[in-house]
Amino acid sequence: MTNLSAMQKTLLSIIALALTFVLGFTFKSVTGESHPQQPPPKRVTGIGGIFFKCKDPKAMRAWYQTHLGLNTNDYGAVFEWHQGADSTKKGFSQWSPFNEKTKYFEPSTREFMINYRVENLEWLLAELKKEGVTITDTIQAADYGKFAHIMDMEGNKIELWEPNDVEYEKLGKAMDAKTTM
Repeated sequence: MTNLSAMQKTLLSIIALALTFVLGFTFKSVTGESHPQQPPPKRVTGIGGIFFKCKDPKAMRAWYQTHLGLNTNDYGAVFEWHQGADSTKKGFSQWSPFNEKTKYFEPSTREFMINYRVENLEWLLAELKKEGVTITDTIQAADYGKFAHIMDMEGNKIELWEPNDVEYEKLGKAMDAKTTM
């Protein structure tokens, strides 16, 4: 073989690099490795509800209806809104006064509980468990979503809700409940 000039060596190096790149790209495409990995689900996507203890929930619902215009029902009030990620989809948040003797907030001793809307409850609970967060129960499923409870670092019970807003709206219509918009 004859001696190659510096220019020929550079040209051969460029061709070799280009060929390596093309072969690597082709290999990834054939093996399926070129698909980007899905990002993890969002943890919290919004407020699902606010729950608080009071002496007389019925009187409290009536007060809020009279003075603040909430459309109340036997469970409190539902706020209807449209989702930011897809404004064609409705979302709902619940406002509920509970009897002061309720055990629903336990093991927390607080007078309130916040419900957060989440994207993928099973995934989130697995992540929270790895992070050492106290999970107080197992997932409870209803037509209008899945629920589970955790405790924050100061002992506040938090309800996590993976909503099914379509079914939630159907339930409200079946109850003839009006939303507060």
